[in-house]
Amino acid sequence: MLDNITVNEHSSIRIDDKVIAYIDPFRLKEARHDADLILFTHPHYDHFSPEDFKKAAKPDTIYVCPLSMKQEALDAGIAPAYLRTLEAEENLGILDIEIEGVPAYNTNKPNHPKEKGWLGYVLEIGPHMVYIAGDTDRIPEGEAVQCDIAMVPIGGTYTMNAKEAAEFVNAMRPHTVVPTHYASIVGSLDDAREFVKHLDRGIEVCLKIE
Repeated sequence: MLDNITVNEHSSIRIDDKVIAYIDPFRLKEARHDADLILFTHPHYDHFSPEDFKKAAKPDTIYVCPLSMKQEALDAGIAPAYLRTLEAEENLGILDIEIEGVPAYNTNKPNHPKEKGWLGYVLEIGPHMVYIAGDTDRIPEGEAVQCDIAMVPIGGTYTMNAKEAAEFVNAMRPHTVVPTHYASIVGSLDDAREFVKHLDRGIEVCLKIE
């Protein structure tokens, strides 16, 4: 499964397993037009980029976003027939993938208020459970997620820093963790090394940004 996951840059993720899904496409280098599914975690420019999601989209792509950003999605030209919305703790089945919304918010900074209703997602793809945390701090709703692969932000400033992210993952205990949201707009490659240093033994790390 890990071989089928790409982190393009920042938090721009592509999964090619059963279906092709993009999460928060951003700074895409190619216009593949191959997405079966595109998910957005929140409407900030580095996660919701019309220029980039249009590079991934094809005519029948299905889009998923938090209910609270439905209007932004429609204003960006996404047709209502292809748009699905989700709130925290809701589930949605699309193209043989089960999707669960998980809250994503800051606890000690103003950038991602809880009341906005922005999301991370758990994707059940075949036998694999993949958690994409979105822009979040260490929160109990995330720590309660059960997954095989966790993709969590580590770059600080707008999300958890490397040490906080490691503590978050240590509490969650996935099989494997893929750090995101560093070495681009915020954070550096040093954050990945700091993250690994604080991670408990027994949790595998896969660095997609090096």
